[in-house]
Amino acid sequence: MIDDLKQRVLAATKARNTFERDLLKVVLGDLQSAQALQADPLDDKQSQQIVRKIAKSTEETIAGYESRGDEAGLEKARAELAVLKSLLPQTLSPAEIASQLEAVADAVRAAPNDGAATGVAMKHLKGQGAVVDGKDVAQAVRDLRAG
Repeated sequence: MIDDLKQRVLAATKARNTFERDLLKVVLGDLQSAQALQADPLDDKQSQQIVRKIAKSTEETIAGYESRGDEAGLEKARAELAVLKSLLPQTLSPAEIASQLEAVADAVRAAPNDGAATGVAMKHLKGQGAVVDGKDVAQAVRDLRAG
């Protein structure tokens, strides 16, 4: 991912897109710092975890801007989140997740609560190699259990 980021920084620089260039440089710096702390290069999963952490922080920032009604900050944070999400593999939508869960639908419905049902769903989805967002899985599980 570090090499891809360097290429994207270069492309953003050539396109004079200072917003994206500066954001990508911050992400690149975080990845390089994390890599410096370990002997082996970061693998894709580790790199994605770092980017997800940055994205989660940005989502929290968005919530803060929304609660204050700060439209300018909100717009910038949403743009940042879009760039960060473009660095990550695409996740399944709640509808796609629901479709994947058909094989374990009875077990999801039989779980004693939504948390246990989500655990059943996550185990199945991870076993399938699906890339999912926990919030989307929780929503698909709630929808499935609601009938």
